[in-house]
Amino acid sequence: MAKFIIQAEEGERELREKVLALMSEAARAEWSQAEVIYTGVGGINIIRALQTLPRESEILNIGYAGSANFEVGTWAQVTEVRLNHPNVTYPEPTLDNFSILLPDQEGICQAICYTNCDFVLASDYKDCVFDMELAFIAALGFAKIHSLKYVSDNLSLHDYHDFTHGVE
Repeated sequence: MAKFIIQAEEGERELREKVLALMSEAARAEWSQAEVIYTGVGGINIIRALQTLPRESEILNIGYAGSANFEVGTWAQVTEVRLNHPNVTYPEPTLDNFSILLPDQEGICQAICYTNCDFVLASDYKDCVFDMELAFIAALGFAKIHSLKYVSDNLSLHDYHDFTHGVE
């Protein structure tokens, strides 16, 4: 099964190194050989970058995320993803085709990820993370998906830019 590491921007490279360091030696050896794809931010970039990948691929998505209450610097291992649309309710699937890559590691919580089409500046949702790509990755139907999100801010665009040192 082909393995791909998916990241929105090249500036997130340091996160990949941190995740690899958390893995067992065997997993690190496998994932170190995986092709890295930088997609760009957002749903359209995800679809364009990943549409031709074989669906039987194993995907590891690593990226920054915001959270209303997790501390900055927290790792969240995603267990399911949903689109975030706080102003309307309509029937929509929850995508839960995620596999836990780093089980029971101290300092890594498990959380739902809400994917948005814009930066989230406020939310009543707690104990979750917000990103701009993961639901689109999961909706493409890959065989196995892992996702680790590093909390960069508490729903502050200014803090996100300061924390990521310029990742656009």
